[in-house]
Amino acid sequence: MTPTGRTTGAGTALAQPANLPRSTPLSLAIPSVRLTAPLLGLGMDGKGAAELPPFSLPRTAGWLRDSASPGEAGTAVIVGHVDTATGPAVFWNLAAVRPGAEVDVGRLDGRTAVFTVDQVRSYPKAAFPAAEVYGPGQGPGAQLRVITCGGSFDRARHEYTGNVVLFAHLAAVR
Repeated sequence: MTPTGRTTGAGTALAQPANLPRSTPLSLAIPSVRLTAPLLGLGMDGKGAAELPPFSLPRTAGWLRDSASPGEAGTAVIVGHVDTATGPAVFWNLAAVRPGAEVDVGRLDGRTAVFTVDQVRSYPKAAFPAAEVYGPGQGPGAQLRVITCGGSFDRARHEYTGNVVLFAHLAAVR
């Protein structure tokens, strides 16, 4: 097993790339669902919740600056909308991503952190596992979480009843 506890189906240890130093992420791509998006740096709002990209930029995702940068040791968090009043948004197809898919994050330092999807899960908002989603994941390696809305749309509250979360680990650096 590797330091992150990952093995192939045959039990052979997989090589884990070295973690990268901190660098601002600029772009996100998930080729299996033809997703490409620029990234904004986001913080926390006055209530302690993550800021979201503005609805006026529906095809833009945001990286939470208080999280690790993608490729850096720890958990990097990217958020975005599933849709807006005008139609589908950046993470419209996030729930369609399958384990083993590639997620590429272009960084300001010129490198691309290449992640492999471990799982995509849906959670009701009332039971959102914050420690699991925002926590360190398996081992000391670089982890990625991509989060959007999910579940059904509550028209009275004008919000979705759940969230979709993609979990991935650093697999390569280009």
